[in-house]
Amino acid sequence: MQLKKQKKISHALTAATCSLLGINSSESLGEEGDWTFDSAVLYYSEVDRVSAVEPVISATRDFGDEKALNLKLVFDTLTGASANGATPSDQPQTFTRPSGRGSYASEAQETPLDDTFKDNRFALSSQWEQAVNREYRTGFGINFSTEYDYSSLSANANLSRDFNKRNTTLNAGLSVAYDTISPEGDIPVGLSSMVINTGQADYRSEFNTTRGEGEDNKDTLDLIFGLTQVIDRNTIMQVSYAYSDVSGYLTDPYKIVSIVGDDGRPFEYRYEQRPDSRNKQSLYWQAKHQFEADIIDLSYRYFWDDWGITSHTIDVRYRWMLGGRQYLEPHIRYYDQSEADFYRRFFIQGESLPDQVSADYRLGSMSALTIGMKYGMALSNEQQLSLRLEYYLQSNHNTESVIPGILNDMELYPDVEAIIVQFSYKF
Repeated sequence: MQLKKQKKISHALTAATCSLLGINSSESLGEEGDWTFDSAVLYYSEVDRVSAVEPVISATRDFGDEKALNLKLVFDTLTGASANGATPSDQPQTFTRPSGRGSYASEAQETPLDDTFKDNRFALSSQWEQAVNREYRTGFGINFSTEYDYSSLSANANLSRDFNKRNTTLNAGLSVAYDTISPEGDIPVGLSSMVINTGQADYRSEFNTTRGEGEDNKDTLDLIFGLTQVIDRNTIMQVSYAYSDVSGYLTDPYKIVSIVGDDGRPFEYRYEQRPDSRNKQSLYWQAKHQFEADIIDLSYRYFWDDWGITSHTIDVRYRWMLGGRQYLEPHIRYYDQSEADFYRRFFIQGESLPDQVSADYRLGSMSALTIGMKYGMALSNEQQLSLRLEYYLQSNHNTESVIPGILNDMELYPDVEAIIVQFSYKF
């Protein structure tokens, strides 16, 4: 029984490490030689914006001697509209589609949304884990994903060592990724002015001057170092440090920023331009404690990068065990973020533009709250099913010192609301 408990502790650290690196883990193992399967369907829907449906299936085989193979397949579909970064106005606005063919419009008083946000993503990953000896475990993985305008290939490796009768575990992980971005209509020239498609004869040649290469790339290196400690029979705690270095094309080719006049009405639109590198770091702490039956899971994450963003994340889950091998798990998560150094909601005509600028609300000052409930039950033959329902509210904050004209009457920082539903079945 003690050895089985120690194996679960080791798997828990590996799973946490892989989660931070964005890779998979064979945390849930069946009997030797058996395959175990985890399937899930996730539905995410923002009010009047993006919706996503994501089915996932994961298969794990235990080969004995603490060797395991995990295979995971993901297919998701995105539809709906996404904020393009422009400010609302008291008059309808017209924008050129990314392809350069046609245009789309936003109504007066409304946040401009690009309704061409449709995509399908296919992702496949594999992860191998094994024990080197009684103290060391290692794992290796490969991940591939592709969608209409984006593809990614990555590989990862991790190594863990147990100490103190396997009550203490040190872990180190490495992941490298190579992504290709090939947006519709080619890559916009950063900070160039959007040419509005009004049907004029020379429109296409003017549009082409705002376009660069057909695709670009970015490279990512992720490192993580972690420590997990068994505190007592019912408590386990872990801390970790993660570092990420990203270089290449980091701009969103579909986002723009408004240049407004003194009256607050749009004068022109410029394509955003972000830095071509980013260093990210984070510290993470998590503790799990089991009472007589119930389990509480607490975590805190502090994040900072060289774009000027810092964030704090607090996550609390409480698994309330019911009769008949059932449970309810309330969940609350709070997130707070500062804005990037180059974030601006808009520019006023006559202001000089910096080398980098973005009006993407995801880079702005915000706070977000997620609350929800998960119901789960254990079935016969180690089968399990669960249903999770959550509500997400993101509040975006105003950091502009001067707001001209009509923009004082506009909702420049609208809230983002979403519903999350997930059904999972393990068999």
